[in-house]
Amino acid sequence: MKKLIVKKLAAIVLSVTCLASIAGCSADSGAGSGTANGYKDGTYEGVSPNGIHGEIAVVVEIVDGKITDVKVTSHGETEGIGSLAVEQLPGKIVEAQSTEVDGVSGASVSSAALKEAVNDALTKAK
Repeated sequence: MKKLIVKKLAAIVLSVTCLASIAGCSADSGAGSGTANGYKDGTYEGVSPNGIHGEIAVVVEIVDGKITDVKVTSHGETEGIGSLAVEQLPGKIVEAQSTEVDGVSGASVSSAALKEAVNDALTKAK
C-alpha cells in the first residue's frame, strides 16, 4: 500500500515538473508590445559623436517590429579602415536583429560608434 502511494506521488511530481518545464520553455508572445522585440514600425535616425573623425549618423528602418535596413547617412571614418565597419556592420546588424555583433578588426572605434548610433535610433523605436 505504501509503495502504491509513493509511486502515485512520484508520478504527480514528475507530471508537474514536466508541465512547468514546458511552460518555462515556451516562446514569449510579445503580448502588449505588438511586436516580438518592442520596436515600433518606422524610420529612425541615430547619431554617435564617437567616430574616429566625428559623428556617425544612421537611419534605421523597422517593419513589422524587425530591423529591415540600416543606412549610414554620414561619417568621417578613415577610408579602407573605419569605412570597412561602415560597409559591413549594417548588414550584420540586420541579419542578427541586434547590435550585438562582432566589430570589424582594425576598426574597433568605428565599429563601436556605428553600433552606438544604431542603438540611439533603436531607443527611439521603442
